[in-house]
Amino acid sequence: MTIDELLAHWLTNTPMKGRLIDNDGCMCAQGQVLHYVGGLTPEGLREMEQADADLQTAELLGISRSHAVLLRRVNDILPGAPTCVLTEPEKVLGNQAPRVLAFWRHLDRMNAADWQKAAAAWDAAWDAAWGGPCGGPWAAAGAAAWASNEIQGAAVMRERGRPFFFLPMFGFATPEEILL
Repeated sequence: MTIDELLAHWLTNTPMKGRLIDNDGCMCAQGQVLHYVGGLTPEGLREMEQADADLQTAELLGISRSHAVLLRRVNDILPGAPTCVLTEPEKVLGNQAPRVLAFWRHLDRMNAADWQKAAAAWDAAWDAAWGGPCGGPWAAAGAAAWASNEIQGAAVMRERGRPFFFLPMFGFATPEEILL
């Protein structure tokens, strides 16, 4: 099955939510991508770790790992989902979807040193506000999520005179600096 055939299939056949595959052979969106497009067997799906499923789904669909996680999280909770997650991401992410997706591609290109730098920026900010570091690499992942929210809410932040706090941890003073 091609990706386009799977997207069309999802418009009338909503994938199960929750697991790559259940005991009855029902699959979530990622499970269907991995099985129908990637050729993974049902047993392979049952043995796969979620982080590996996110990465392989991203590779098969040519999207960022974060976008693959979004596909997994949205799956069937919106009309047109999961197809719209891939074909009309603005329905899920809002009008800043192209910039959010570009930021997520940036995250995929970051190496260990880049993540350490983001974690250090988080720890320094936390220390300045609360007195003491907080969390390292996992905190950097949280900061990436908050930076995504800053991109989505940039207009409101500017309207309220709020500076960008998380985006600079990833090298961007403003969302417009993220290359589309």
